[in-house]
Amino acid sequence: MTSETLVYVMTAAIVVAAVAIVVQTALLIAMFLTSRRLKQRILEFLAKVEPMAESGQRFLEEARATFGDLSTRTSDLLELTRKQLGRVDEVLAEATTRTRVQMDRMEMVLDDTVNRFQETTSLLQNGIMKPLRQISGLTIGVRTALSALLGARRTVEQATHDEEMFI
Repeated sequence: MTSETLVYVMTAAIVVAAVAIVVQTALLIAMFLTSRRLKQRILEFLAKVEPMAESGQRFLEEARATFGDLSTRTSDLLELTRKQLGRVDEVLAEATTRTRVQMDRMEMVLDDTVNRFQETTSLLQNGIMKPLRQISGLTIGVRTALSALLGARRTVEQATHDEEMFI
């Protein structure tokens, strides 16, 4: 290559480098301006978001305190409920035991009453009714014997009446 060509090539390279530097400078300036606008918008956004963030932070702190208190109360309530259920279970077990004992006693009293009623009925049958039947039979026999001895005649109507009574 000749020196003149070399000078043109170098000049062209320098021009291209200078244009590249100018373009880079323009891009850097545009980036700077864009970042400045972005910074301004972010600051505006932060100005709006910071009160909300603080409010949210306060809400979270209050919620943590409330939930902690609620959790403690719930634990206490569950413990109290567990104790009360234990007591209720004991009372029900005792009531069940007492009820069974009372039912056994009632069954014994009922059995005793039925047995006494049967004994009384048997005593009435054997002690009163049987002798009454025997006396009644004896009385009828004596009356019949007396009427036969005394000669009283029975009419057909009396005989029919007597037979109807036995039928």
